[in-house]
Amino acid sequence: MLAIPLLYQDDELLIVNKPAGIAMHDSDAVGNQGIVTLLKHQCGIPQLHLCHRLDTGTSGCLCLAKDARTAALVGEAFASRTVSKFYLALSADKPKKKQGSIIGDMKNRRGGQFMLLKEKYNPAVTQFFSYSAKPGIRGFIVKPYTGKTHQIRVALKSVGAAIIGDSLYGGKPADRLHLHAWSLTLPMPHNPISVTAPILDGEFFVDEQIRSWVTSLAEPTTFPWPSVAPHLLIR
Repeated sequence: MLAIPLLYQDDELLIVNKPAGIAMHDSDAVGNQGIVTLLKHQCGIPQLHLCHRLDTGTSGCLCLAKDARTAALVGEAFASRTVSKFYLALSADKPKKKQGSIIGDMKNRRGGQFMLLKEKYNPAVTQFFSYSAKPGIRGFIVKPYTGKTHQIRVALKSVGAAIIGDSLYGGKPADRLHLHAWSLTLPMPHNPISVTAPILDGEFFVDEQIRSWVTSLAEPTTFPWPSVAPHLLIR
């Protein structure tokens, strides 16, 4: 396979643009190597630790540490909500609202699905803005404050806009899940690290009109993201 694009590297960290379709870890059942093994071979790095995770179908910014101490440091930043993460997603469905917050507990269902609940004991917190990316396709800029499994996929499904390529949640069929970890900022002790991952593939992502829409977007930090009640994030 082609080399995995590197977005940032220093003595402690490696941030890559993960291709869609690559899992985090090796799959013994089918013999596929995960992103950690692939990067160890590609970069000649003996030890790599995931600082967070992306679904297999999701592409974009993924941070790995070269030692356990750095992994713990960055992991704590994710846990304390001081890392800024922004995603891009596409849907063929019109959402019930064009922007806003989606907050609720998540429950595991049969078949690998999750569902959003009205209760907020340990909620997933997601905010989004949506725009017409081209006729019939809605583009989403998404900011997840928490890191629950399938969080963005379930959040957009809950407002009637399943992500294109998301067969698990009823999205329009496509060659891949059209969810991309677009931007990542880490508050490292000496200097914040900010990276943006270009979109490399996806039959709808590479559409000329949609590429033009993505290019026209302002920096995600400049969007008027509403404040989140602190009690929703303390768990």
